[in-house]
Amino acid sequence: MTELPDWMRPPRDEGWFAEDLDRLPEAPRHTELIDGALVFMMSPQRWWHGHLVTMLTVALMEQAPAGVQVGREMTIKLDERNRPEPDLLVTTAPYEPDRTWYAPEEVQLVIEVVSPESAHRDRTVKLRKYAQAGIPHYWCIEEENGAPVVHVYELDEPTGAYAPAGIFRGTLTRPVPFEMSLDLDKLLPSRDT
Repeated sequence: MTELPDWMRPPRDEGWFAEDLDRLPEAPRHTELIDGALVFMMSPQRWWHGHLVTMLTVALMEQAPAGVQVGREMTIKLDERNRPEPDLLVTTAPYEPDRTWYAPEEVQLVIEVVSPESAHRDRTVKLRKYAQAGIPHYWCIEEENGAPVVHVYELDEPTGAYAPAGIFRGTLTRPVPFEMSLDLDKLLPSRDT
């Protein structure tokens, strides 16, 4: 059996805590902390996923009002044992070049683009955790016949859970967290040859 490298050993008997992520320079990119366990994205990223995230970032940045930032590959410190890294987030926090995470109250929208290896976490675990942390909006983007389908959720404050707010194909128009209109079909190149 292969022995774990030292950096993969939890620093204490209780396991990992959110602040530990900033002290793991050897960890692979996109390392998350879910319920005190390190989660690595070890599979190669699919071109569909990476291109969609890039194009969606640009589209949202073009429509975001002043004071709203669109970020990618940044973690959210939900609590001391959870620090997931969504594909995209929308925040009203001011730009700080050395920042490594956001607090939930700074995040207005979290977007996860589902990959085969992240499907369970994106559809269930993160859906529940982001809601419990009070993040107002969550999008889970699935692939359907090569096209993006956006499952939109809004936080129902009385229950502290997300309520479905629609499933969008082709176009997505939303008034929250800011006025936006997205042509989902243009987020990916044409498959015509």
